[in-house]
Amino acid sequence: FFISESACSRCDLSGSISDQENDPDVLAVIGSSAALVISEVPFAGPVSAVHVGYINGELVLNPTLAQLEESQLNLVVASTGQAVVMIEAGAKEILEEIIPQAIKFGHEANQAIIKLQEQLQQACGKPKEEAPGHEIDPEVVSAVSSAVGEKLSRALMEPDKSQREQALSEIKKELVESLGETFTEEDILAAFEARAKVEIRSNILKGQRLNGRGLTEVRPISAEVGLLPRTHGSALFSRGQTQVLTIVTLGSTRQEQQLNGLGIEETKRFLHHYNFPPFSSGEVKRLGSPGRREIGHGALAERALVPVLPKDEDFPYTVRLVSEVLSSSGSTSMASVCAGSLSLMDAGVPIKTAVTGVAMGLVTGDNDDYAILTDIEGLEDAYGDMDFKIAGTGEGITALQMDIKLKGVSLEILQKIISQSREARLFILDKMNQAISSSRPEVSHYAPRMQKIMIDPGKIGSVIGTGGKTIRSIIEETKATIDVGNDGTILIGSTDAEAARKAIEIIESLTKEVEVGSIYTGKVTRIFDFGAMVEILPGKEGLVHISELADYRVARVEDVVKVGDEVTVKAINIDNMGRVNLSRRAASENPSQPPGAGVRDSLGTDRFPRQGAPSYPPRRDLPRDRPGSSRGTFRGR
Repeated sequence: FFISESACSRCDLSGSISDQENDPDVLAVIGSSAALVISEVPFAGPVSAVHVGYINGELVLNPTLAQLEESQLNLVVASTGQAVVMIEAGAKEILEEIIPQAIKFGHEANQAIIKLQEQLQQACGKPKEEAPGHEIDPEVVSAVSSAVGEKLSRALMEPDKSQREQALSEIKKELVESLGETFTEEDILAAFEARAKVEIRSNILKGQRLNGRGLTEVRPISAEVGLLPRTHGSALFSRGQTQVLTIVTLGSTRQEQQLNGLGIEETKRFLHHYNFPPFSSGEVKRLGSPGRREIGHGALAERALVPVLPKDEDFPYTVRLVSEVLSSSGSTSMASVCAGSLSLMDAGVPIKTAVTGVAMGLVTGDNDDYAILTDIEGLEDAYGDMDFKIAGTGEGITALQMDIKLKGVSLEILQKIISQSREARLFILDKMNQAISSSRPEVSHYAPRMQKIMIDPGKIGSVIGTGGKTIRSIIEETKATIDVGNDGTILIGSTDAEAARKAIEIIESLTKEVEVGSIYTGKVTRIFDFGAMVEILPGKEGLVHISELADYRVARVEDVVKVGDEVTVKAINIDNMGRVNLSRRAASENPSQPPGAGVRDSLGTDRFPRQGAPSYPPRRDLPRDRPGSSRGTFRGR
């Protein structure tokens, strides 16, 4: 894609409709390519992109969203007519040997779409403008090459990044001072960059890398966990002068992310945020909102870690990772994968296994010779032909991303790169295992403890209450987080075990069914001539008939209980209309106790006679006639 002065450097794409069955992202690539093909903008296309899945041992072209759920691979392959130009993938520990087959499968499928674009260009394409070019004056190149001499080679072999950059900066300054009267500063610096690029690439093709490493050698690695004592989990991963600190925070499921895009509305319980502050590369810049780098690197590392996470039902937390790049000398996204894996283990997240990542590079020569580089750093990325990021476990690959500056790369080279990366990943895995080799047995005591209970889905309304009144009161009382699922799953989270237990008790009491034969302690809510209504569970009342208040004849209900009294009753029957019948008489250990025995008043005081005080005889032993009774007068002896 060559930009001329008269051409726009931006393609705008707008999704207008989605069938909710297919991922539209590859259509964006094809649409952009088709627009450039028929425009006057110089373009080395056309380009096409397809999705490739791997289901039940077979490669699937453009799998649907439903198929991707069961697919072991979600690979995007972009190609020209000659070669592959971009790869991006998420995978479930797929074997390395499957990847080259999938890339070839996708590349071949792209050819039909490329032919359609070529036909479109022939039908309605505009004449192309000449591709812009800027040739550096050979005199400037010659003068710069003579001036730098061996100083450039010595500076490029400096192992320390900061010292290397300082040495290169001094060379540039000397060049401008010595040649500035003859040539422009812009041409001098451009010639220097071109000379440095040739020097670096030439050395690599001879097997000599920056800081003297071998082509397959990984920079020195160190890993530490638990550096930040107050967080839920943390890890520091260093590879050479690249250093990333990743912090884990665990939250309840109500803190999951809501995704509203062209596809079906979804939620995400695992989030990875990648931050690349200016100080990490020694620059003074404004700290702004996340850019393409932060979003892209964060998504890549997130994709690499997802396959090893526990299922939601086994670990009901929202997990957020934040990777802070403290120092950058290349491959920070893959360092974020390593630090993220370590921090998850430190936080007690039961991941299946550790995940490692490495960035692979490629430098090509004029005679079909090439060099594959393991663990590239900054200048090797800048002056090389490829940045191929590969992440995975000891069992297979979990994520891929390839950016290339060539017009394409052969499948043979891609296969060698993937094979060489495995050796590096296993080496890194061994170093990481020395810091922590498995997840801690439980989460940090600073993290909320999540407990799961199941209720009848028909009882969800009882827990939530009118307008959410009930659940809000439980949360306010216990300070716990409560998430209610449509299937009756309730998750209770709290850093206080007692608060979580109390919340569970309240919910269980709200959803518990009355069982015949069970003993309950409840409060008298209403009194009738024929008995008393007692609330034995929240929102559930039963009737204690006057005949069931005691094992003697009770003339008036108020003689035994009053509204607000706490009584112990037994459920003796539930009729066909769901009405509960209770008995105080059946629940009492000594049902012959006098009125008020076994009853607490509204102040919580036992209404028992004082020790030694005369007790009332059973009512059946009293004379039937009372003073004032119409049936007669008690006359004594």
